[in-house]
Amino acid sequence: MTSALRGLVAVASTLAVLAGMSGCSGGGGSASGSGKLTVWLTVDAQESWPDLVKSVNDRFEQAHPGTNVTVQYQQWTSKNLKLDAALAGRDVPDVVEMGNSETVNYIVNNAFAPVDPAKFDHADQWLEALRKPCEYHGKVYCVPYYVGARVGIYRTDLLQQVGITKAPTTYPELIAGLDALKARFGSKDRAFSALYMPGRYWYAALAFIKDTGGEIAVDKDGRWQSTLSDPRSVQGLQAWKDLIDAYYVGDRSKDNSDEPAVVGQGKVGMFYGNTWEAEAATDSKSGGNPELKGRFASFAFPGPSGEPLPPFLGGSELAVPVKSEKRELAQEWIRLFTDRTSQQRLIRANTLPNNTAQLVDVDAEGVNGPAAKAATRGWVTPQAPGWAAVEKANILQEMLEDIATGKHSVKDATKSADGRIDAVINKN
Repeated sequence: MTSALRGLVAVASTLAVLAGMSGCSGGGGSASGSGKLTVWLTVDAQESWPDLVKSVNDRFEQAHPGTNVTVQYQQWTSKNLKLDAALAGRDVPDVVEMGNSETVNYIVNNAFAPVDPAKFDHADQWLEALRKPCEYHGKVYCVPYYVGARVGIYRTDLLQQVGITKAPTTYPELIAGLDALKARFGSKDRAFSALYMPGRYWYAALAFIKDTGGEIAVDKDGRWQSTLSDPRSVQGLQAWKDLIDAYYVGDRSKDNSDEPAVVGQGKVGMFYGNTWEAEAATDSKSGGNPELKGRFASFAFPGPSGEPLPPFLGGSELAVPVKSEKRELAQEWIRLFTDRTSQQRLIRANTLPNNTAQLVDVDAEGVNGPAAKAATRGWVTPQAPGWAAVEKANILQEMLEDIATGKHSVKDATKSADGRIDAVINKN
């Protein structure tokens, strides 16, 4: 399964380079001519849907004789540094893939050219968590590509042993299942967690804020302000704290980066993660246990609100650098690569489409069915100029560790985090 679905983490951009883009023109570029169209995609496309890339390139080149598409595959960890360097010169790619939590600084600094949403399939039904990162001052600067959502994953064999034959669909059912797992297995093994949810797992904790109607930060009259200490946000984090207090027995000062390996040890009843992590938990290369193969199933993790817990939607966007000399051709390639036919191919690769209309095409009984159900409540990190600095400073992780370990109350920890976030969130 793809790297983008493992929870995209924004790579801090070189702001001095981007600031130099602010004087560039946003003109339309040539729609004709010959030569090469350079596309930068991450390795996900190379590994998971190379046939889609080839078919789109063939369609494009048939429609535009004389223009050849060259796809260059990039690693998530290094692509932004390479893009910053390219934007500082003249030899720029014509299409670039960005994580939906990475776009804001590039757009604010005029690195990307506007695109016309009317040219793209289902543009009026793009998922909000993909659409919002592309919008700025009434214009659209990128096109949603695909997305992934976290879900609940459980050990089918363990639930069956406690008399539960189906996944929980309500919060009371979730609690009842966790209670049963804890009573049966936790009483015999003090290392057993009915629910695996480490303290610094901020994608999970912030989902509880969203579930109670809270926000991470809001834009007030052109300036962003952290709202973690808002009563609704505090309510959500308290529900998260109560859940881990009752059912998680592991190290509360760690994050979820080794989740598949921990789950693979066989001492976890349920966890919250990406669908690929269930398979990874059975793969010895990921530290998992092959003996657990076939013993996991996914479900739309219910939140205290009674609705599916709103998942962070980690996904990708496609943008056209403003320095490209083939901006109209680049938009045409993106149009083909994101049209409804291409989205169907992505669905078959167990990803979620970029729009709500095609979510119904995801097999409800398949591995990604619960993710499709939860995706309608999905969210993305605040589209603030300084959000990358917030992540880089580990403000959220440190706040959650303080809460999870009992070092500070939810109210005190969120108030402190608000001050730290407010100090950097508006800095470009």
